[in-house]
Amino acid sequence: MKKALEWTVGFTKEKDMPVENRVVATVPGAVQLDWAKAKGYGSYTYGDNYKDYGWMEDVYWSYITKLEFPDLEEKERVYFVCKGIDYKFIIKLNNKIIHKQEGMFTPVEIDLTTIIRGGEELEVLIFPAPKKVKAESSRAEADQSCKPACSYGWDWHPRLIPLGIWDETYMEIRKEFHIKDAEVTYELNSDFTIANVNIDINLNQVGKCFVRCNLFDKQDNLVMENITEVTSRAMKISYDLQSPELWWPNGQGEATLYRLKIELLNNTRVVIDKKESRIGFRKIKLVMHEGAWDYPNEFPKSRSNPPITLQVNGIAIFCKGSNWVNPEIFPGVITKDTYYPLINLAKEGNMNMFRSWGGGIINKDSFFEICDELGIMVWQEFPLACNEYEGTPHYLKVLDEESKAIIKRLKPHPSVVLWCGGNELFNSWSRMTDQSLALRLLNKNCYDLDPNRPFLMTSPLMGMAHGNYVFRSEAGEDVFQAMAKASNTAYTEFGCPSPASLEILQSIIPKEELFPPRPGTTWETHHGFNTFLEDTWLMPDLIKYYFGESNSLEELIQRGQILQSEGYKCIFEEARRQKPKCSMALNWCYNEPWPTAANNSIISWRAKPKPAYYAVKASCRPVLCSARISKFCWKPGELFNPEIYILNDSPLKVKGGQMDIFLYFGEEEIKILKWEFPDIEPNKNFTGPIVRYNLPDRSDMEMKLVLRISEQPGLGSEYYLVYRPTSKDRAIINHNILNL
Repeated sequence: MKKALEWTVGFTKEKDMPVENRVVATVPGAVQLDWAKAKGYGSYTYGDNYKDYGWMEDVYWSYITKLEFPDLEEKERVYFVCKGIDYKFIIKLNNKIIHKQEGMFTPVEIDLTTIIRGGEELEVLIFPAPKKVKAESSRAEADQSCKPACSYGWDWHPRLIPLGIWDETYMEIRKEFHIKDAEVTYELNSDFTIANVNIDINLNQVGKCFVRCNLFDKQDNLVMENITEVTSRAMKISYDLQSPELWWPNGQGEATLYRLKIELLNNTRVVIDKKESRIGFRKIKLVMHEGAWDYPNEFPKSRSNPPITLQVNGIAIFCKGSNWVNPEIFPGVITKDTYYPLINLAKEGNMNMFRSWGGGIINKDSFFEICDELGIMVWQEFPLACNEYEGTPHYLKVLDEESKAIIKRLKPHPSVVLWCGGNELFNSWSRMTDQSLALRLLNKNCYDLDPNRPFLMTSPLMGMAHGNYVFRSEAGEDVFQAMAKASNTAYTEFGCPSPASLEILQSIIPKEELFPPRPGTTWETHHGFNTFLEDTWLMPDLIKYYFGESNSLEELIQRGQILQSEGYKCIFEEARRQKPKCSMALNWCYNEPWPTAANNSIISWRAKPKPAYYAVKASCRPVLCSARISKFCWKPGELFNPEIYILNDSPLKVKGGQMDIFLYFGEEEIKILKWEFPDIEPNKNFTGPIVRYNLPDRSDMEMKLVLRISEQPGLGSEYYLVYRPTSKDRAIINHNILNL
């Protein structure tokens, strides 16, 4: 039985100084939000109000609750349980320290039975945010902690460092005999017809009890029952499940989950304690892509690209998805209702994977539960990102404790398919290698605690790619040109930016600053300017380059969102065309933790899709017509020569038929090719013809390529392109832009 607690919070500048002023605290939550609410601070999402919260990262925060001793039956025990406190803290009972900890992902559990009688004061004293001594005010301050680096400031996250009790916290009454924990492992045989299930149960003590394990299928039919007399505190129960229904990622089959109920029975077979969990039976492997061992093919010979093709239940899966970041600045306010709309949008968007990025939090349990249900695979990184995490004894001790807690909590989830040391650790700005002690430690802990789940040191590794993040580079190469030349095993970060919607911009930027956007205003505060490159992520000069001057904010937004949509379509489809060498396309990024003015995200805060989301959804369909187009901007007289494909990532065969290919100039339709294609095998692409069409001299400022299969209309695709009547008229481009 759980009992909620009531809390107050206040701050002090020195650890041993008394707190002079306390306010009501919401737990889980954050000290910043409690203080701001009580003192009338402006919303941190508006303007540059977040700067008013900056001092809060440098003081001590004291949470206090009064404990009431509950009515206990004979030999029952009472525990204080907290699933997460951010970040370094001590816990006191009547001013006596009973627990010390650094690390927000390791839960706290304290037996209070013999040390409270009622009326005691329990205090959680949280230290200032961790900062490396003499480090500049940036993410570098986080390189000796397991604190999410993005909180120290990123190109889509303000410097706002959460502190506080951020996960579920309560008092819990437990029976004299109870289940401390239970772990389920299994081994599938080679043809996936038998699952050897092993259930390890740890009890708090030995008594005259029995353990009953019941396993139920997706229709809640009982498929296994086992009753065993308790003979030791550590019980092990094994069972062979015949013909298990497998867990599949979205688009490959059903994400089947079984329900396991473990009950502790007294000697009269009455239930005195129980635990429930879900199991998804699947086998995960990282393998080399087809032909990988042939390269390098000369001597002296070095290693080949490392494996990044994901096999699920013996089938190579193309991973289509996005990079997941914190959905809120303050993780304490995140709930299942925060997660579900975002994850469901990924499922509906034909995605099958999130890369849970190493600069953010390790998500709460409900995130993984929803991913289990919806078939969204999770590439889970540890909290290391873009820093050189020196392996000092203190840091390694904290990392060891935190990583073990993370692995133990997440390993039961079938959605978690891959462990990774962290983000961009082998790059010049991080300067870590596979000899870095922190990464060797993480590799060891993953092997010891979860040996059957793959582990990568970092992303990217050789052969994989991060970037680019803009539609057109400074050298003048657009994303269509860059991607056609690329050849990587996985695109685990790439992006195209766009402004947010008018509604969002009006909610965060003062009216007098909205148009035209300018550096030095709230546009810059919310990442429109001077973030990644000078004018990113808004890039008004690029929008002007393609479309001419924008006469309104609405027009600027529409044009920027066209570039993002077409850029993402190009990248996702080109990555898929490069299968089987390439096996992964994960854009940077999916969501955002606060309302940005412009960003590479395809979902604005909170769970509001941009037009690019729908473009990505179309490009991630299991089967679609696809065109490799050599550039975005075209002129009369040029040879328009798109290469035509049918992309199939589904487990089903595609029936042959006829594809018709059209160009549209305004409302005028021009049929430029007809292609008869054969049946296409499951999970295989098919290369079609190259279109060759000399573009006419017209006054239109746009053209659209349309691929259509009459018998299978759901496979058709459209591509919006800029069309310039002459080579010199950037200045006369009018504003008759297609309204997408």
